[in-house]
Amino acid sequence: MTAHANREKNRATGKDPWARFGWLMAVVWLVFLVYPVIALLRSEAALTWVVVGWVALVAFVVLYVTGFIHGMRGGGGLGRPPSTRQWVTFGALILCALISVPAEGGSALSFLPFIMSFASYGLTRVWHWITTIAAVTVTALCVFLLPGGLSYLSVLAIVALLGVVNTVSTWLILRSAEAEQLGLELATSEGREAVARDVHDLIGHSLTVVGLKAQLVRRLMDSDPERAKSELADIERLTAEAIAGVRSTVAGVRATTLVEQLASSRDSFRAADIEMQVEGEPNALSPVQAITASWILREATTNSLRHSRARTVRVLLHPGRLVVEDDGVGIVAAEGNGIRGMRERAAVAGAAFALDTTENEGTRVEVTW
Repeated sequence: MTAHANREKNRATGKDPWARFGWLMAVVWLVFLVYPVIALLRSEAALTWVVVGWVALVAFVVLYVTGFIHGMRGGGGLGRPPSTRQWVTFGALILCALISVPAEGGSALSFLPFIMSFASYGLTRVWHWITTIAAVTVTALCVFLLPGGLSYLSVLAIVALLGVVNTVSTWLILRSAEAEQLGLELATSEGREAVARDVHDLIGHSLTVVGLKAQLVRRLMDSDPERAKSELADIERLTAEAIAGVRSTVAGVRATTLVEQLASSRDSFRAADIEMQVEGEPNALSPVQAITASWILREATTNSLRHSRARTVRVLLHPGRLVVEDDGVGIVAAEGNGIRGMRERAAVAGAAFALDTTENEGTRVEVTW
């Protein structure tokens, strides 16, 4: 399960601390509804409208807090499609504000910042803009056109400032979410490429050796049946190792030591009648370097078996340095997946990778830390 899926699951189940306790932020800001409360206490409107105003105020608080909690627990908003409940809540909030006007007058403008925030964080980006522009326009009209409207000039300043804050903060949140999603996709892509490269290295090498041994078995079946049986046993072993290697590679836990790879390469070259010469000891490289060296040696072995037509392969192991060179036909084609994989592995390990032609027109692979 991806991190994004886990996050959505935690939202839905309430296990995300922000989803569980973030509603407290919504409650804190409700203190600004003190102005409608004061307006209702001083209202000279008919008793019916005052009662309606109180009911609307209580309903507004309940709808706002529950809608906020629902949105944070997966109800939508900020890049996620809002649920039907979010839209209904939004409409109900507007209705509560409207029916409060007869009892509260201009103080009903205090509901607008909450409606704006609900649209910004709980609905879509389009409705953020619609609500923000509408709120600023309505407040400005009330301030400059209604008698005594200038007393609500501070509300206009709050609404305008909140519009800017909501615009910037939601934009940052959306960009952050997009960056996180891009990071997840990039990590997934890199992970797939790594698995593909590992499988290519492993299967390419194993199938090359199996093919060579199968050819050898065919030649030995009549002249040396016992050795043919031995080679068949090697084919069976290599096949089993390849299957196990693919499984563990997918699981992300497979690693081949440099000593093991040297032995495997020697056996593979022997099956192809190629002499392998080793100068130096595996412990000349650090354990970390040896991991990269084993992978590059594996791929170099595969390339030599497939393309070089060499008679001799030399492997040099020196402190911070691995060299694999053959006396074959040299570099005869553009870089394929194998060489690109070696370059990438060397780069990840902080090593320099060089591919060149030897003095005898063979191929030389060198990795230096």
